Amino acid sequence: MMLVRNECLGRIARSLGIVALFQFAAASWIDAAGAQGATPPPVIVATPLPKHIIEWDEYTGRFEAVQRVEVRPRVTGFIAQIHFTDGAIVKEGDPLFTIDKRPYDIALQSARADVLRAQAEVIRSSADYARAQQLVKTANATIRDLDQRHADFDIARAQEMSAEAALHNAELNMEWTDVTAPISGRTSNHKVDVGNLVSGSGDPTLLTTIVSLDQIYFVFDAAEADYIRYVRLSKEGKRPSSRDAPNPVQVRLADETNWTHNGRMNFVDNEVNSRSGTIRGRAVFDNKDNFFIPGTFGRLRLFGGYADVLLVPDAAIVSDQAEKIVFAVGPDNKVIPKPVTVGALAFGLRAISAGLAPTDKIIIGGLANPFVRPGAEVQPQPGEIKVSEDEADAAPPLANPVH
Repeated sequence: MMLVRNECLGRIARSLGIVALFQFAAASWIDAAGAQGATPPPVIVATPLPKHIIEWDEYTGRFEAVQRVEVRPRVTGFIAQIHFTDGAIVKEGDPLFTIDKRPYDIALQSARADVLRAQAEVIRSSADYARAQQLVKTANATIRDLDQRHADFDIARAQEMSAEAALHNAELNMEWTDVTAPISGRTSNHKVDVGNLVSGSGDPTLLTTIVSLDQIYFVFDAAEADYIRYVRLSKEGKRPSSRDAPNPVQVRLADETNWTHNGRMNFVDNEVNSRSGTIRGRAVFDNKDNFFIPGTFGRLRLFGGYADVLLVPDAAIVSDQAEKIVFAVGPDNKVIPKPVTVGALAFGLRAISAGLAPTDKIIIGGLANPFVRPGAEVQPQPGEIKVSEDEADAAPPLANPVH
C-alpha cells in the first residue's frame, strides 16, 4: 500500500515539473515577442492606381444550337434506304432516308386515272348542257331538262377538282417518301434501321436530329439585381440595353484561362423567373470551324459599361468574416483597416469601387508578418503598383456585331 502511494506522489511531482517547464517556455516566448515588438515591422506601401476600365460581369452557361430539328417522316412505310453517315454534316435538301415508294406509286397512278375519268365526265356533261340549250329554243326540251343538264355539268366539274386535289395529295405523299434534311448542320445517329416500319401520323417516328453549327447561341442566367443595374445604366446613357444593342461578350471554355472567343448579345428574356430570381440572356457566336457544339459548358463575361476605379494587388486584400479589408498606414505609421468593395480583375489587379481614397497608403508587402495588425505601428517603405497589360482587359468593346 505504501509503495503505491509513493508511486502516485512521484507521478504528480513529474507532472508539476512539466507544467512549470511549459510556463517557463511561454514566458520566454512572450518576452521575446515583446522585445521584437519594440521595433516596428517594415512594410511596403503604395497608393492605389486609378484607372478607367471596362467592367465585365461573369456568368455561367452553355452553348445551344440556333436551329435544332427532329427529323420525322410525314408518311407511313418501311425504311428502304439510309443515305447519310451518323454524325455527318449535311446541307439543306440532302437525302437522309427513303421510305418504300411502291404503295405511294400505286396510289399516285390511281389518282391520275381518277383525274382522267373526271375530265371525261366534264366533257360529256358540257356537251349535254350545250345540246339542252339548243333543244329548249325549239321546244324539244323542257326548262327542267336544261336545269338538270346544268347541274350535271357543275357536279362533273366539282368531281374533276376533287380528283385533281387527290392527285396533288398523292404526289405530295410520293415526294415525302424521300426524307431530306430540313436545315444544314450535323446529324445525330439514325434512330431506325432499314426494314423498320415508321409512322407518319399520330406520334411520328423519330428518325434522327440535326443541329445547326454556324452560328451558335450561348445561353445564361443573370441575377435580377444585375438586370436592374443594366436598365438604370441604359436610362442614364452609360450603357446601351442588350435588347437594343449587340453588347460585346467573351467566352472561355472549361480548359481555357483567356477570354479568346468574342460574340454579341442578341436576346434578353421578357420576364424574371420568380423562382430563381434570374433572367435569361443569349449571345451569338460565329462558329465557322464548328469548334463549339450544343451543350458545351462555358464561362461568359458581358460588357457592363465603363468605371473609374482604384486598382490594388489581390494579395493586398484580406478577408474578415463577411468583409474584404485593405490595410492602410496612417500619418502616425499605424495600421488602419479599411473595408472595401471589390470588383473584377483588370490589368492583373483587383478593382476597388468603394472604401479607398486615391491618397491612401495601402500595404502591398509584409502582410505575412503577424505583428502587422490593426493599430500596430509599422515602418512604411515606398513601393509601386504596376499593371499587367492584359489586352483582353484593356481592349475597348468590339466594333463589328456578329450578323
